[in-house]
Amino acid sequence: MKMEEILIYSLLLALILWVATKLITSTHKNHPPSPLALPILGHLHLLKEPLHRTLFTLSQKHGPIFSLKLGSRFLVVVSSPSTVQECFTKNDIVLANRPRFIMGKYVGYNYTTLGLAPYGDHWRNLRRLSTIEIFSSTRLNMSLDIRRDEVSRLLRRLYQVSADGFAKVELKSVFSELTFNIIMRMMAGKRYFGDEATQNSDEGRRFREMIKELFELAVSSYPGDFLPILQLVDYDGYIKRIKDLGSKTDELMQGMIHEHRSNKGDLNIKNSMITHLLSMQESQPEYYTDEIIKGLIQ
Repeated sequence: MKMEEILIYSLLLALILWVATKLITSTHKNHPPSPLALPILGHLHLLKEPLHRTLFTLSQKHGPIFSLKLGSRFLVVVSSPSTVQECFTKNDIVLANRPRFIMGKYVGYNYTTLGLAPYGDHWRNLRRLSTIEIFSSTRLNMSLDIRRDEVSRLLRRLYQVSADGFAKVELKSVFSELTFNIIMRMMAGKRYFGDEATQNSDEGRRFREMIKELFELAVSSYPGDFLPILQLVDYDGYIKRIKDLGSKTDELMQGMIHEHRSNKGDLNIKNSMITHLLSMQESQPEYYTDEIIKGLIQ
């Protein structure tokens, strides 16, 4: 059976199940107003570029609060400033959970990282750890020398580029490299971009390739996130790429943890975040597992 036939039969089956479910569970729900939806697809056909103008047009027709059905996902669009403020104050806990996309399953340790975990005890613990152990004023002050050094390196690099005259510089990539170097030196005591990176082993190359692939997959839209039946086929190889990326990410992170365990006396990693979290793991091994540490530094 060809792939096209499998997709057609899958869509027909999904349509039948959708109609049957609607007939069986047809109860009135107090949802915000909504445009006319198509079976299975819902309102996916209405989403056109530029997206903000599409949503503005819909809000002009259906009001400042309206709902959309994106395949199997229910979405509420709010365009009133006062209502948005209410969402983030009075109803922040109700709206705290994130949608579960396929990337979070394989790259985000099955939705257990701070940015993906559902609201609850685990998420509150992760937030407490990040607030106290990662983003506290003490930890940020400890990394002040790192930030100064990276900015100095950047200025020297720009000076060398312009030493022979006027030269164009792509600042977007330069500042991205600066940010990644600061973050990685704080987390792992390593630099992966810049002059030293070209001499810095296979690890730096793998890290840069991983970051590039991560951004490419993160900004792409996967239909299976909205039509789950498509995940059964993986017709475009997206799930395989996500699984491979998750494996490479985990391998790199685990390698950093092993390196920090083996070289505790190394001055480059002595004050890194991984070393700090590993010291906490010694006192509370049941909670500070390697997976939790990898999720925090991801």
